[in-house]
Amino acid sequence: MACTAPDTYSYKAGADWPVYGGNKAGNRYSPLTQINADNVHELEVAWMFNAAEETEPGKQPRAMQIQCQPIVVDGVLYGTTPALKLFALNAATGELIWKFTPPETRIHVSRGITYWEADEDKRILYTVGPSLYAIDAVSGKPVLHFGEQGVANLHEGIAAGLATDVSRLSINATSPGVIMDDVYIVGSATSEAGNAAPGHIRAFDVKTGQLKWVFHTIPHPGEPGYETWPDSAYLKIGAANSWAGLVVDEARELVFFGTGSPASDFYGGEREGANLFANCVVALHARTGALAWHYQVIQHDLWDRDISCQPNLVTVNHSGKRVDAVAQATKDGLLYLLDRETGESLFPVEERPVPIDGLPGEHPYPTQKFPLKPMPFSRQVFTEGDISDISPESYAYIKEQYLNYRSDHKFAPPSVSGTLLFGYSGGAEWGGTAADPEGVLYVNANDEPWILQMIDTASLNKETAALSRGHALYAMNCAACHGSDRKGNGLEFPGLTDIGNRMSPAQLKQVVSAGTGRMPSFQHLAESDREAIVQYVLNPRAASPQSAGNRRPAERSGERQPSFGFKPQYVKKVWERLTDEAGYPGVKPPWGTLNAIDLNTGEYRWRVPLGEFPELTAKGVPITGTENYGGPIVTAGGLVFIAATRDEKIRAFDKNSGKVLWENQLPAGGFATPITYEIAGKQYVVIAAGGARGAKLGGNYVAFALKQ
Repeated sequence: MACTAPDTYSYKAGADWPVYGGNKAGNRYSPLTQINADNVHELEVAWMFNAAEETEPGKQPRAMQIQCQPIVVDGVLYGTTPALKLFALNAATGELIWKFTPPETRIHVSRGITYWEADEDKRILYTVGPSLYAIDAVSGKPVLHFGEQGVANLHEGIAAGLATDVSRLSINATSPGVIMDDVYIVGSATSEAGNAAPGHIRAFDVKTGQLKWVFHTIPHPGEPGYETWPDSAYLKIGAANSWAGLVVDEARELVFFGTGSPASDFYGGEREGANLFANCVVALHARTGALAWHYQVIQHDLWDRDISCQPNLVTVNHSGKRVDAVAQATKDGLLYLLDRETGESLFPVEERPVPIDGLPGEHPYPTQKFPLKPMPFSRQVFTEGDISDISPESYAYIKEQYLNYRSDHKFAPPSVSGTLLFGYSGGAEWGGTAADPEGVLYVNANDEPWILQMIDTASLNKETAALSRGHALYAMNCAACHGSDRKGNGLEFPGLTDIGNRMSPAQLKQVVSAGTGRMPSFQHLAESDREAIVQYVLNPRAASPQSAGNRRPAERSGERQPSFGFKPQYVKKVWERLTDEAGYPGVKPPWGTLNAIDLNTGEYRWRVPLGEFPELTAKGVPITGTENYGGPIVTAGGLVFIAATRDEKIRAFDKNSGKVLWENQLPAGGFATPITYEIAGKQYVVIAAGGARGAKLGGNYVAFALKQ
């Protein structure tokens, strides 16, 4: 098991950042040292590039953020705009070289892109909705002999073995694919409801765009794992997708990734069993897609605990040997360290009994995994002792709510009476982890409780029977996130009461159709039903009660619907953060942390709050940390750079102590992961400051360098 691969941490002369995650191992590590612990306080803005999109006259900018971690190759920085246009900049000056505008309009996040070259052929591969584009990296023009006029379709390979229509199901790729020689391997983001498309992993030929292989994350007959589902589950169950990104060990010719929960979230009555390969760390042979090994972290997921970030390929000292490993952080605040060749855990993991008192028709799995080392980096169970104490008023407000819900176990099954749980907005999130060559891993985390309450669909239909068609559709499809009052929570779920000032009807219809951010596509609804939702959201007072002949949406319309999927017996009725009356998380701080974990020993080197609410600090409350999205990078200069916080700052931490050595106020929130690179002997740090998430909008890529 000793390392025989090339240096995991090396990449092109140490100067570029040519891959999402820094290198194909996902290390987010740079060997550059010009910016270091002694001089980082001298960083200043070197350039800014405004990637914000135009809007219609009289409309506010669209509430779309930039989550892209750009790449840099040979002095050129490539990234995406909020509207998924692709651009190339002079990485030393921020000057635009070219911009590609895709012909279709899609609204979803893009967290990165992929670069490939062979001789003089240099390409950028990136996705817009279900379209995979190959763009010439020099000219910014489509590579016309790739796919159909430069575009491959991410629906390809999904329908094999199915006698159903999947062409209208929502598929996009929020994280970029990875390349092994001439093979481009990619996951997908899907809906999380009963209409979710299958989350199979696909590989395409980089040169031609032709499909090369498919790995079924929901196994077909005769494939490994088929017995962990009901018979023929693959004919109707979707998701189990890899949306967070992949990594490659080129020496072993293996690709690694984590998968999410199967459809539908929170209710699994249609999918009795452990449900492989959902909620797994998976290793595939990159040339063929054949399974090498898997490690399932949650069986029969009922809590939407997707594996939410790229794996990180590391080499550690373990039992007196150098061992190549896969480090995988999870949404519920756990870290698994697995042998890279076998998938066996290097630290002990216990399988323990868990509650099985699920909803009618449910089949909770009787045991789940509990890693003994490292200890969790976010809370697992909400106890009375965790209730917020930032003020007497906060404590009293949360205590009253706390007593209304079950919170005794992290694996308490969802119920109609409601549960309090951690593990939706992190633990770890999509920004990923960083690791240095010494085997220390850096991960940011959230600690926020959520309220989950279910309702059976028959009762929901009764509740909506007297409502207008649009109102009923909104209640069944949107209210659990945006609220029955359409006020949202200001973060993942924005308020809709003023949506007409921010979007035109056409823009809103596009969002309802294609999805955006955490919001799924509603392609499973008839077009007339989507139109009814749009009209209700824009003008709820104009809606009139339904007539008996127009009460139930989809069945009578006669419009063609995707035939893949199912209708779950229970759906979420309430899905919202538990916050105090001022909107702060309902638990004791810290609410956001940055953690350094020694993978050689499984022990923490340090843990510090990440982010600040200045108004609380002014009242004497110790620094609380904030919710954070976007990840860290670590450098040989002894620094960990991270933005990600609600206070809209980027910071540099001492990687040995966790002390803040530098911070800068960004023009908007940096909800992305930074990069660093060097041009002509000068080191830069760049972050996408796209804003939103309940705060002001941005749209800039900001570069920092040392004062001259």
